[in-house]
Amino acid sequence: MMQQYLALKAEVPSALLLFRMGDFYELFLTDAGVAAAALDIALTHRGEHLGQPLPMCGVPVHAHEAYVARLVKAGHAVAIAEQTEDPAEAKKRGSKSIVNRAIVRVITPGTLTEERLLDGRRANWLLSLFPSTDEVGLAWADISTGDLWLGTARPSALADEIARIAPAEVLAPEGAGYAELPRAAFDSAAAEKRLAARLGVSTLAGFGQFPRAALAAAGGLLTHIEMTARGQAVLLKPPRLHLPGRVMAIDGATRRSLELTDGPTSLLSAIDLTVTAGGGRLLAAELAAPLADLPAIEDRLDLVQWFAADSGLRDEARALLKGAPDAARALGRIAAGRGSPRDLAALRDGLVAAQRLGGLLDSASAGGAPPALDPLRHGLQPPADLLALLEAALVESPPLQPNDGGVIAHGYDAALDELRLLAADSRAAIAALEGDLRARTGVQTLRVKHNNVIGYHVEVAPKAADPLMADPSFFHRQTLGNAMRFDTEALRGLASRIAQAQAHALAAEAAHLETMREGALAAATQIGRVADSLAALDRASALGELAAREGLVRPRLTQGMDFHIAAGRHPVVEAALRRKGEAFVPNDCALEGAARVWLVTGPNMGGKSTFLRQNALIAVLAQAGSFVPAAEATIGLVDRLYSRVGASDSLAEGRSTFMVEMVETAAILNGATDRSLLLLDEVGRGTATWDGLALAWAILESIHDRIGARALFASHYHELAALKSRLDGLALRTMKARQWQGDLVFLHEVGEGAAPGSFGLDVARLAGVPADVLARAGEILLRLEQGDAGRGAKEALSDLPLFAAAPAAPPPADALRARLADILPDSLTPRAALDLLYELKALADD
Repeated sequence: MMQQYLALKAEVPSALLLFRMGDFYELFLTDAGVAAAALDIALTHRGEHLGQPLPMCGVPVHAHEAYVARLVKAGHAVAIAEQTEDPAEAKKRGSKSIVNRAIVRVITPGTLTEERLLDGRRANWLLSLFPSTDEVGLAWADISTGDLWLGTARPSALADEIARIAPAEVLAPEGAGYAELPRAAFDSAAAEKRLAARLGVSTLAGFGQFPRAALAAAGGLLTHIEMTARGQAVLLKPPRLHLPGRVMAIDGATRRSLELTDGPTSLLSAIDLTVTAGGGRLLAAELAAPLADLPAIEDRLDLVQWFAADSGLRDEARALLKGAPDAARALGRIAAGRGSPRDLAALRDGLVAAQRLGGLLDSASAGGAPPALDPLRHGLQPPADLLALLEAALVESPPLQPNDGGVIAHGYDAALDELRLLAADSRAAIAALEGDLRARTGVQTLRVKHNNVIGYHVEVAPKAADPLMADPSFFHRQTLGNAMRFDTEALRGLASRIAQAQAHALAAEAAHLETMREGALAAATQIGRVADSLAALDRASALGELAAREGLVRPRLTQGMDFHIAAGRHPVVEAALRRKGEAFVPNDCALEGAARVWLVTGPNMGGKSTFLRQNALIAVLAQAGSFVPAAEATIGLVDRLYSRVGASDSLAEGRSTFMVEMVETAAILNGATDRSLLLLDEVGRGTATWDGLALAWAILESIHDRIGARALFASHYHELAALKSRLDGLALRTMKARQWQGDLVFLHEVGEGAAPGSFGLDVARLAGVPADVLARAGEILLRLEQGDAGRGAKEALSDLPLFAAAPAAPPPADALRARLADILPDSLTPRAALDLLYELKALADD
């Protein structure tokens, strides 16, 4: 047996091999240690291998998917070795023959299809890269749905493309640093032929002109898919060509800064009202890659507006969409040979929902509808023959496993109905036989039972077994601690008839299931169109619902350099405040003409970062084809979006917070164009004051003079305001705050001008910094400000006793100051003023 295991393991040296042994999958040797640690299960030993104890662990077959999911999530590839023959067949070759086994599948993060192993609302991309001389070929597929894209990227933009795609697994030729494949797999000519053969065409020209580097990457992708599928079919749709200039470029740092799609506080989580898995995946993809193609954006906005304007239509459409299962992934599992009866039911229910939704849209569009609706209405037309077959043949809610029976609807197959009736009658005969045996033996506790090991049998308690042992018509089968089991000729005959009826019924059902599977594969292209149309309509109706619910407006997109937002709001922060019963303060933003760059100053906690991010998110929403949270929005198309907001380090890469900040800033300065939108927050804060100010100054000048982009530049370096006199496109804005009864109050409003200060000590007081520290900081700040204005900072600092402990502020003085701060003189009566005077005198004397 170990020889067989080692031979199979040699086929997949980099994968953990799950070796089927009866009701368990076993792992041995090094694999056992790795799996036991990852799964937190017992590591045991079985016999010896090469004179050493043989490590092993195992997981039950019925629960293996959950364990496989954990292993894959931990980054392991998993190979499944199944028994390919029955043990009885193996014995025919000899009593010591080993059951034949073969690897039927290799599971990697990018090749998952099982519903339990995938996030239904996120695509699961497998990405293949092929570096060539001046570009990198890319091919990425979600084999759970069959979606396939090809494209290229400049080497400098590769990281941004990977961040956009967010693949579960990355492949590349040997030496490229990812999951490696032989370079021979990346043959562009062979890949083109293989793809064409898969699609049943002689050339790919009908689908587009694909770069050779992208086709080479597709070769690696196909090789990996075929290697992991081990002969099972994998459904792939015709490839689509990705053109980088058609979407807004967003680098990885900006995606993290803006939290576009990942996490509970992401933009996606705040706006996602889709009701289907496919619609959720589509919305996530569109937020990750907003368009830079004006006609395509307008088509999306037209659909959103159509749904937003008609609440009755929107409600009916969304109700129908809720009944549409994930037909795309169900079809993928069926094609891969891992489909269940429930996947066929998902196809049926999805096609029925599409048919009904098509009828609704046909009626609604009679009064006028946007042209973008037409291809989606036509795409909803289901394959009539397949739908009729599925509706007639399948029960309403079939079981997960076909061997459980009861998959085919009563009345569909008369012969199958007869077999089921025979099995049912036989079970009634079992009950009658049980009554006869009780009467004959006088043992009223006698039961006729069944299990998968010995089949039907008679069972009694040991103390009641004497009458059966004395009766020659009973054959003793098994003795257990609490029961004895017997057989009779009558029971054997009845069991045989039941087994035959059940076997014939299961065989008939299996034949019908195969017919339905073949019909689904024959209609795969049409089913794919239906699934895509359902997803697009779900996305459009969900965004229409969002617009109506949240008071969003349609943005006006132009080819110009406009960026005018009236009363803009941050969709995520607004939702969070609403949950706490608070209101969001909207703000305007107009980056145009003589004010294309805004220098934004103001206190910490005043809302600068929120203001910067909300304008970026409005641009993303607008170009993704959504209405936006504002009273009005006019946006000239943004080709690239950069956000340098927030502080973080990258210790694993040996980068400090300031180094990360400078790397991200360099990416902006080197990649931005005049059509870009730039957000920079506190550039230079991670180093010495004068170094930071000098960098911020030079960066702001470069954005204004050289790049000419629209930009929001937030800073605590108030000296930068002096640039207004010589940068004609610079405008000064501040986050308003005011002092009220000794406290700093944030108004979260954007006003003209520069902030009078950073209010750092006030924010520290709000944070609970001790009073003595604040007093000392105030003294130092005063000296520094005086030095800056006159003698110079160094001279001012030299007067400070930096190496002497600052005297602690006496508690009575603090109490006196606090009491004075609470007094409202204009509200005091003469008597109250006198009483207060005595109170203050007492505080001073303490």
